[in-house]
Amino acid sequence: MDHSNRVAVYQIRVEGHVHERWFEGLDVFQTAAGETIIRGAFDQAALHGLLTRIRDLALELISVQRIPQEERNSE
Repeated sequence: MDHSNRVAVYQIRVEGHVHERWFEGLDVFQTAAGETIIRGAFDQAALHGLLTRIRDLALELISVQRIPQEERNSE
């Protein structure tokens, strides 16, 4: 089964506070703990592209989490 074009919402955490313009079009939140949360809907190609951008910016990746449909519906 090919799931490569299926879109899902992901939440990505990186170390430090980064500027929102680096991730234009996505939800970007800075935490009191000194992390940045980037959230948006991606297919697999877009997700890998975003992870490549994080690597190219030399940001420390903390986590990548897929947000289940039921959690998205409760917001």
